[in-house]
Amino acid sequence: MTVRGVFAPLVRGSTWRRAVFLLLGGVLALPYVLLVVAFARLLTSAGVPRPLGIGLLLVGVGLAVVPVFLAGSRALEIAAARALLAVDLPEPLPGHRLDRETRLRSALWIAVHLGTGVAVLFAAISAFPMALVFVAGLVGVDVGAVSDERVGPFDPARPVPAGLAGVAVLVALGYAVAGLGALAASMAPVLLGPAQAERIAALEARAVRLAERNRLARELHDSVGHALTVATLQAGAGRELLDTDPEFTRRALRAIEETSRRAMDDLDQVLGLLRETDSGRPAAPTAPQHTLAGLDGLVAAARAAGLVVESRVAGPLDALPAVVSREGYRIVQEGLTNAARHGRGPVTLRVAVPPEGLEIELVNAVRGAERATGGGRGLDGMRERVLLLGGRLVAGPAGERWRVHATLPASPEENG
Repeated sequence: MTVRGVFAPLVRGSTWRRAVFLLLGGVLALPYVLLVVAFARLLTSAGVPRPLGIGLLLVGVGLAVVPVFLAGSRALEIAAARALLAVDLPEPLPGHRLDRETRLRSALWIAVHLGTGVAVLFAAISAFPMALVFVAGLVGVDVGAVSDERVGPFDPARPVPAGLAGVAVLVALGYAVAGLGALAASMAPVLLGPAQAERIAALEARAVRLAERNRLARELHDSVGHALTVATLQAGAGRELLDTDPEFTRRALRAIEETSRRAMDDLDQVLGLLRETDSGRPAAPTAPQHTLAGLDGLVAAARAAGLVVESRVAGPLDALPAVVSREGYRIVQEGLTNAARHGRGPVTLRVAVPPEGLEIELVNAVRGAERATGGGRGLDGMRERVLLLGGRLVAGPAGERWRVHATLPASPEENG
């Protein structure tokens, strides 16, 4: 190891930050030290009755011990460890009740932090200045020390040995602080780390966030994918009939405009939800969400795009729960999009509301090359929607046709 490597721990920025952390423990321990001194004088004073002194001592011990076990003290120590020790500790969950084991670990950490802090603070105000005085004498700086002020190896009458001893003390103090700081950084995850209940709660919160993001991704895929498919079909048909049927081209451009506007509304809603979830606020819709109440408009837009749709509805769509109606709309939308993109010929759409929930069926012919792949990611999105509500989806070739059949329960239990 080189000389530079030997002295590297003394000049690292992390060592100085850890030294501040240790000194912070000494500062926090000062009230405890003053309390000990005050009670020592109180109990040794002949003018104070012994029962009164013991009673005050018990009250003082209670006041000193209780803060060590509080969740707020643990949160402050975690913040200090993250900032000064550069330890990756998760933030404490707000409102989460700490178990006994976590409180004991936290109390042990605080006690060790205060104890080592007292030692480092004492060294900083005693040995460190003294060592600096004799190191200054070694280089010929007059600091006003007299010859009879000898403390251990420090003898002003012998400036060279005293100066060298001062250098040794400074180096030893530096290594001691570096070692204590490194030890604190390695022990912080053990004593301040999350308890099992906190880990489970954090995993559940992360699962909820991921599920919400997946839902938003499905919404964006279905809405924008449908809009692009309709716009592409309308633009292609309008280009072919621009000279022979200007009225159809005008209708195609109007359909593209309306579809794009709806897609922009959906995109604005999804981006708003993402901004809210990223900021930590609960996600709330920024625009009305599409439900099966808009089924006629969805079918009309598909027909305007040139897709032949035979639609049959049986049962009251407005009686469905909002979540079922919303997911049902997206399933129909994605089914029509896949039929327009991969299929050929008319599409038969059947939507029924039996007592047990909602039933959706889409049947259309497909091109031979598309028969094996079906709906791709869109089909995966439909399957996720159905499974999250506890329903069932069957999709696949049925002879020369492609069939999608989804059933959703009337009382779903959303899993994200």
